[in-house]
Amino acid sequence: MQVATFVAYLVAAALFILGIRRLRAPETARSGNTLAALGMVIALVATIFVADIDEALSGIEILAGVLVGSVVGAVAAQRVQMTAMPQMVAAFNGVGGAAAALVALSEFYQVEALGTHPETVVASVAVLLSVVIGTVSFAGSIIAFSKLQELALTGSVTFPLQQAVNAIIALVIVLLAVNVLAGGLLLPPLASLYLILGASVLLGVLFVIPIGGADMPIVISLLNAFTGLAAAASGFVLDNYALIISGTLVGASGTVLTREMSSALGRPLRKIIFAGITASATDSKGGDEEDRPVNDVNAGAVGEYLSDEAEKVVIVPGYGLAVAQAQGPMFDLMETLESQGKEVFFGIHPVAGRMPGHMNVLLTEAGVPYAKLYDLEDINPELEDADAAIIVGANDVVNPAANDPEQDTPISGMPILEVDKADRVIFVKRSLSPGFAGIDNPLFYDTDKTMMLFSDAKQGLQEIVEAVKNK
Repeated sequence: MQVATFVAYLVAAALFILGIRRLRAPETARSGNTLAALGMVIALVATIFVADIDEALSGIEILAGVLVGSVVGAVAAQRVQMTAMPQMVAAFNGVGGAAAALVALSEFYQVEALGTHPETVVASVAVLLSVVIGTVSFAGSIIAFSKLQELALTGSVTFPLQQAVNAIIALVIVLLAVNVLAGGLLLPPLASLYLILGASVLLGVLFVIPIGGADMPIVISLLNAFTGLAAAASGFVLDNYALIISGTLVGASGTVLTREMSSALGRPLRKIIFAGITASATDSKGGDEEDRPVNDVNAGAVGEYLSDEAEKVVIVPGYGLAVAQAQGPMFDLMETLESQGKEVFFGIHPVAGRMPGHMNVLLTEAGVPYAKLYDLEDINPELEDADAAIIVGANDVVNPAANDPEQDTPISGMPILEVDKADRVIFVKRSLSPGFAGIDNPLFYDTDKTMMLFSDAKQGLQEIVEAVKNK
């Protein structure tokens, strides 16, 4: 049985790795997801067969848990809107962290009964790591969900000496962990563990609340890496190879993704975590900049320019597109322009939307060919000879202020989509309000180059499509 279980875990691990690899390309992503799910089924079945089930009721409970989890996951996957996908990722990630922490917590009772044997010390370290990391991931993911869903704690929530408080909580967790490993010099080990659990919840909450919306994709990725590490630690506690391998894969991929996104922002990860983006009340309203003149146009003027003068058009989507669910009208605009013989490309910034790939999924779901979606480094050369750049619901990722050496802002140094190099820049947005970073965009006030269509993204695009067709 042990040999069969080991082989099953090995097959499951291979399917996990193959599935993750196939997720890299849109053409193979669906099959990659299926392969990874099959690997999880194999690992689950193998674990059930080697589990020490003493009563029939335990088997029924396991089956009930599998059925409930499967139904909840299937229903959520079918009903969730693409605009709410980041929230679902945060919620599921939090559940994974909580599960890892609870498993480790339950195993601690067995570890404590074994005394101070060297193997017990190793198991205790694994339990403590799983409890701390899993709980921080759970609490942080719940706050991330609340921010993304705009239920509570939206924006950047700070208070005096916040980082000092976080450091003190972390130190308390370390001291309590030392007390557990020492056999309970000051407090009983079990009491220390529950205090660690509570302190970790508080640390997870305080860790995420100061981080603003612009950095939320990075936070979700980082918390995902935390959950993977917690799962791997639980695997050591349970002596489960499948859990160790899968947790390590999640932790490693989440860490790589986090570093890639922080590099895309041009800001060190430590600055994102310890100095979340925040905007003053004046900045968030645009300050005195709203008094400056802008080239306020209607959809007819935009349609006329696109029909008469534009041959090469680059469209840049942002989170405002997702909120307005305007991916359908954006697809219609692409088809309408192409029917007139024009070239249409899409520029996707690495942190556009609220999680990596958010814009890609929205647009491909609407029917936009994936070959038309260009990454930042590929679309910028195309913008140099573009007749028009249409920005829908985006601001920070196209803001030239990021490249201004005389300004010190949260987005300074961030690589941007260089839409200012196009002959004409067209913004479709509700107002002059800045993006998540609270930085005003000088392109708004370039009346010679920029056309401002103040409208809901969906309605604005629909009106542009009609104007182009009528023209």
